[in-house]
Amino acid sequence: MRLDDATTALARTDDDVPGVVAARRFVAEHGDAALRRAGGPEHLTASCFVFSPDLEQTLLCLHRKGGFWVQVGGHPEPQDRDLADTARREAREESGIADLELLDGRIVDVDRHDLHSGFGACTAHWDVGFVALVDPSSVVAVSDESDDVGWFRVDRLPDALPSTFPHRLLAARDAARDAARGATSDATTAD
Repeated sequence: MRLDDATTALARTDDDVPGVVAARRFVAEHGDAALRRAGGPEHLTASCFVFSPDLEQTLLCLHRKGGFWVQVGGHPEPQDRDLADTARREAREESGIADLELLDGRIVDVDRHDLHSGFGACTAHWDVGFVALVDPSSVVAVSDESDDVGWFRVDRLPDALPSTFPHRLLAARDAARDAARGATSDATTAD
C-alpha cells in the first residue's frame, strides 16, 4: 500500500466521521511509518463492521490479545492496494468468509485506541472502519488471532466489549443503512 492511497481515502472521507480529521493529521505527521506495524508504536489498522443484510445482526470476533469482542480487522500488508483492501482481506481471514465484499468502500469510522502490554510494541491503533453486508447463514471460521467468531443481534451484544464499541457499531450501522438507501435510489433512478 502506498501512502498516497491512505491519504486520499482519508481526504475523501467526510469531516463528520469521528476521528478522521485527527487521523489525517497523524498520517501527515508520520508519513509512510503510519502504515507499518514496524513504523512506530502507533499506526493505522483497518477493520470491517460486518452486518446481516437487514442490519439486525453483526459478526464479531473475540480478539485473542485483547480479550474482548470487536469487529474483524488488522494491520495493512505490503500487497494491500489501500485501506479498504486491508479491511476486506482481514475480514475474510478473520471470519472465514472467502467471498466477503465491502458495501461501498467508504470509511465509516476512525477510532484511535490505546493498547495494553499484551500487544507488544504497539501502544495505539488508528483503526479505519468499513462496512460489509453478509448473509448470517454463511459458514464462519475462527482465525488464529481470535478465540471465537460469531453473530450477535445488534441489540444483544456480548458483555466483553471495549467501552466505545456499542456507539461505534450503531454509527457504522447507520452509515450502512444510508449507503443501502443510496444504492436503492440509484437503482430506481437508473430504471
